[in-house]
Parts: sequence; structure tokens; C-alpha cells
Amino acid sequence: MKLITFTKKGIYCPQGQFYIDPWRPVDLAIITHGHADHARWGMKKYLCHHFTKPILYQRIGPDIECQSVGYGEVTNINGVKVSLHPAGHIIGSAQIRLEYKGYVSVISGDYKVQDDGLSTPFELVRCNEFVTESTFGLPIYNWLNVEDLNKKLQNWVLRNKENGKTSVFIGYSLGKAQRIMKAVEGLGKLHVHYSIGKLNEAFESVGIQLPEYEIPDFRENIKHLEGEIVIVPPALLDSSIIRKIPGAATAICSGWMQVRGARRWRSADAGFAMSDHADWSGLLQAVKATEAEIVHVTHGQTEVFSKYLNEIGIKADVVQTQFGDDEEESDNELKVEN
Repeated sequence: MKLITFTKKGIYCPQGQFYIDPWRPVDLAIITHGHADHARWGMKKYLCHHFTKPILYQRIGPDIECQSVGYGEVTNINGVKVSLHPAGHIIGSAQIRLEYKGYVSVISGDYKVQDDGLSTPFELVRCNEFVTESTFGLPIYNWLNVEDLNKKLQNWVLRNKENGKTSVFIGYSLGKAQRIMKAVEGLGKLHVHYSIGKLNEAFESVGIQLPEYEIPDFRENIKHLEGEIVIVPPALLDSSIIRKIPGAATAICSGWMQVRGARRWRSADAGFAMSDHADWSGLLQAVKATEAEIVHVTHGQTEVFSKYLNEIGIKADVVQTQFGDDEEESDNELKVEN
């Protein structure tokens, strides 16, 4: 049975007549999470998790038609049973489970099996057919546990304070920035770029507690930031804003920092391998546990990961999509002058 097909508009369920994370306008789009490569403008109607709804309103617009559901809640769409299950990627992220005449397909979106303490932890969903990402689908990518990684960030901040430096973290505005805030909570005042502050409101609107923070106006005198903690999105790396911050020591928080030399070519003082995607072992753990008869590998190290799956006896193929890399993505709403 074919429950999903891969089209020019996106992943399509012909029985249900809807798309999952389409990249072109369609009548009904089921959204896995709020990152811009998976949740795009122009859909007639959106369906997502309750926690993703305020993010879509922030990033796409308050006038969109959007229905939201909770994890595990079943919605019948043209005879297809649709339910959302935690993906562990960011707030509200979901794997989309489709069931029709006993056949089950799961579209994972982006996911990680590591519990970051902010996102609802990943839930295993067994299925006949599984669509997996492979952003970090190489054996070199293996993340530290969250506690050890947070300790590294904390120690870096403390060293900077001893040396009179301002700790400037560069991390994606949705998901990464909030993890950084939690990791360094209690070490000093937190100052975040307004694009991060806007998305913090989405977290707070659904009851997720974040540390206290301020949103400085980078157009004004910012000498008061000296020795403090500042968090900005990747689009500001090497910008005049960072150059204005007194005594700035910069650290990039991204899974790509696992690779030796990555920090040097990005001209940062430090790099921390903090990712909202599954690492190599996490990908394998998730794929094996689904017991899927066929695995479709999208965006990332697709050729390597699919080849390895076939070598270990899991039937897999590569599917081309327009999903990107939110580890490096620029914020659409970013205005560099602030």
C-alpha cells in the first residue's frame, strides 16, 4: 500500500488528500514543527500541535487558519487516522502518524532522542513505513549528554567573567536559544536579541518557564552588556552588532561544532556541539525501534545513512525534499539594525 507519495509540493497522502510540511501552497498542511523550512507561508489551512500554533502565528501571521491538537489525539481525515507524537526536536515538534486500513506511516520531521528538558521527549512510534531526517547521519556525530554539555557552557561563561569578557552565544532563535538560556541560568543577567524575545513569548504563552531576560536595543549604547551574557541568532555572526558589544567572546552552539576546525572557519572564540537533531546513534536507535519495513531518508547525509541502513538489513531509499538545516538558517523576521 502507498500511504504517502513524494511530490513537487511536498509529502502527500493521497487517501487523506493532505500534505505534511509542504513547501508550496496546498489546501491542508499538517506541520511537524515551527522551523521555517517545515512551516511555510501560503497554506489554506494548517494542522499542528497546540504548542506550535503560537509559533506559526508569530512566524507566518496571525490571520492564518490553524487547527491544533494534542499529542496522541486522533483526527480522522477522509478515512485516514492522523495523530501527532513527540519528536523531541523543539517545542511542539511532532512525528505525524498516519493509519489507513491497518497500514501505518510515520513522518518524523526533525527529531532527537535526547531529552533536552524543554521539548516533550521523543516517543517511539512503530510503523510499516518511516520517513527520517539524516542531518547528522555520520558516525562522527555523537552528542554529549545534556548535563555535561550545559556544564561546558557554564564553565566558559565563568572563565569569561574572570577575564572581564562578555559571553556572546550564537544560536538559532527557535529551540537553540532557549536551551542556552536554561543552560546558563543563574550565572548573570541574560540579554537576548529581539527575534529571540519574540519567540520566547510563544514558549511562555503555553506555560513553559524560561529564565528572566532583557532585550537590549543594539542601536543604543550597550556598554552595560560588558561582562554579561548575550544570545543572538546566527545571522548576526560577524555583524556590526557583535563588534559593538564590549569585550565580546563569541561561542557558536551548533551540531556542526562537533567537527574539528568548524569553529575556526566561522571566526568564533568557542564552539559547542549543541544540536536539536539526533546524532548518529540516535538516528539508528530511532530507525531500528520503529521496525519499519521501508525507511525513506531525507535532508542531510542521505546517501551515507541510507547505504548504511541497507547494509545492516533495513530497506532504505533516499528522497529529495526542500527541508533545510535550521542549525544555520537565518531568521526570516530578523532586522539586523536592532
